[in-house]
Amino acid sequence: MSSTGELPLSVRHVPAPDRARILGVDIDRLDMDQTVARCADIIEAGGPAQHVAVNVAKIVALRDDPHLRAIVERCDVVSVDGQPVVWASRLLGDRLPERVAGIDLMFRLLELAQERGYRVYVLGAKQEVLETAVARLADRYPRLTVAGFHHGYFADEDSAEVCEAVRAVEPHILLVAMSSPRKEYWLAEHAADLGVPFSMGVGGSVDVVAGLTRRAPGFMQRLGLEWFYRFVQEPLRLGPRYLRTNARFAALLARQLFGRRKG
Repeated sequence: MSSTGELPLSVRHVPAPDRARILGVDIDRLDMDQTVARCADIIEAGGPAQHVAVNVAKIVALRDDPHLRAIVERCDVVSVDGQPVVWASRLLGDRLPERVAGIDLMFRLLELAQERGYRVYVLGAKQEVLETAVARLADRYPRLTVAGFHHGYFADEDSAEVCEAVRAVEPHILLVAMSSPRKEYWLAEHAADLGVPFSMGVGGSVDVVAGLTRRAPGFMQRLGLEWFYRFVQEPLRLGPRYLRTNARFAALLARQLFGRRKG
């Protein structure tokens, strides 16, 4: 993407999706299959394009971070990674079809990469975790080409060297396993240097692949309680953050609903 927010010429011919506006954030009105198809079209067009997943925490963070908001607004794929956000869209009358969880989208894109011969690069996480995750991906996707991987514990001054390593192996898909908002900042800043058609921040998904953390059971995901499952695993670290973000999200939603009724 260009620094002006315009799409590169190679991406402009990929039709932009219809988007719902949820609490001030524009989100693709696409289900999982449609999102995968859009990502595939962008990869075939040559990119470069950036994906971002929007959940409760991201909506709250965008209220306080104009730089992050500008990055999200320029992203070519903006999917809804949070069942409460899907429910909010229905309450607000601007419906999103379904949750497109980032980790599920990652797995679907890895399947696509295996089928079409796309090369994948994984950036982020600790070295030993990354090595385990890549080995497990090889077992799960035996025909997948992992062009390379690099841990995420590098200094800002080393970014140019990391970008050069990524660019040298010419991946089609870059998965960035860093925390938010670092992954969004880093991808937006270095998109031109990376030269990757499609980049996606995957957060802690690599930890899940490596077996370091576990996903919530399917019924908890459907009930929008995946955050609670993660909280139970790390209550001291996640408790205060979830309390703040969930309460603020509820307040934002209530304010907008009340404002619409009053209007």
